[in-house]
Amino acid sequence: MAKVPTKFQLSAGGVVFRRTGEGEIEVALIATTAPDGSRRWALPKGLVERGEAMPAAALREVQEETGLTGRVLDQVDMVEYWYRWQEAEGPVRYHKKVYFYLIEATGGDVADHDWEVEAARWFPLEEAIAIAAYEGEQRVLRKAAEMLRQA
Repeated sequence: MAKVPTKFQLSAGGVVFRRTGEGEIEVALIATTAPDGSRRWALPKGLVERGEAMPAAALREVQEETGLTGRVLDQVDMVEYWYRWQEAEGPVRYHKKVYFYLIEATGGDVADHDWEVEAARWFPLEEAIAIAAYEGEQRVLRKAAEMLRQA
């Protein structure tokens, strides 16, 4: 049996938030379709390019995937996981780390998201925590909520 090669990926993303007129906090999530056809809501994130600073990568990915601009306030947390992917040369096992930043929205529109995502939408913070598809991202959202409550 052939050994499956392992590759490392480094990504950055953001918990993009805004405060409504009523003082409520909303968070932008992106939607993609899972292999089973269901819709998954997640935080925007993507690969860090060679020589790119992590916060800059987070802002770039947020703008590409949500259409929003913002400013980084702080690092929230890191999520680490493994997954397998079928590439042209065969299966590959990936070890991935994603660093998430707390990003205050300063402009843009979720209607301007790129082709990689099906939708980008604002959600009340507690609803975002509840519908986030991945446990690690739910943890990141809970930590961001605590950071915002203390601010």
